[in-house]
Amino acid sequence: MLNRRQFNQYLLSLPLFSGLVANRVQSANYNFHGVDLPKIGMGTWITFDQNPAQVNLGKYVDILNVFFAAGGRMIDSSPMYGAAQQLLGAVLPKADNTDLFAATKVWIPGKQMGIDQMNQSIKSWGLQHMDLMFVHNLLDWETHLPTLRDWRHQGKIKFIGVTTSHGRRHAELLDVMQNEKLDFVQFTYNINDREAEHRLLPMAADKGIKVIINRPFQTGGLFRRVANKPLPDWAVEIQCVNWAQFFLKFVISHPAVTCAIPATSQVEHMRENMQALKGSLPDHAMRQEMVQYFES
Repeated sequence: MLNRRQFNQYLLSLPLFSGLVANRVQSANYNFHGVDLPKIGMGTWITFDQNPAQVNLGKYVDILNVFFAAGGRMIDSSPMYGAAQQLLGAVLPKADNTDLFAATKVWIPGKQMGIDQMNQSIKSWGLQHMDLMFVHNLLDWETHLPTLRDWRHQGKIKFIGVTTSHGRRHAELLDVMQNEKLDFVQFTYNINDREAEHRLLPMAADKGIKVIINRPFQTGGLFRRVANKPLPDWAVEIQCVNWAQFFLKFVISHPAVTCAIPATSQVEHMRENMQALKGSLPDHAMRQEMVQYFES
């Protein structure tokens, strides 16, 4: 009798079945103002912090074209990310953009300074409104959340949320999630940094808050951990042919995760990232195997 793994491998050997699986796009479908958000988005921290007047814009247009062609929608940025928003504003009009979901953040204390910064961000992107506005790293969130709610009512933004990163300030984030009505949260989660599994992800699921994951590669640290280490043979069961897919599929297979936002400045790396949208996702048992293999 075939075991589960042998049966899966048999199915994948069938041309019709393997073709259907390979072409299926993983999206976070939910009835929330009709949003259908593919589970892989794009971050811009470090990678897009370039003066648009001093770089080859064509390189970044190519990155965006690969992203959009593969089904990507969500691009995330922040005033904290140097010139990233200005570069986005320069290259987005040149890209084959069909369905952008634009997300940025307010990262400054004070109500009026926050308003000014958000207006500048929208202008920098070259947009009329933002889909999602976060309070970055919970900075002065008590002041900014009322403004974000007012902007949402006015139609300047569609969704609101708060962020943390690097595993910091989880206790404060949990308190905000418990007591404030949020559409989205953003925090760090990856195959090595799994603290969010204990409380943040369960609370988000319980509250119906959508989750965006930053640092899914631990800013490249995960790749250094597996340098010269082959993918496990059973990775083929979830159509993984590179470590980027392996790491991303671990993240987006968590049932509470809406979208992961890896950042890259390389076209080929973008292709690898977007391949994680296709094919099967690991179940709970395989997720445990993925952790064990990574840590071995």
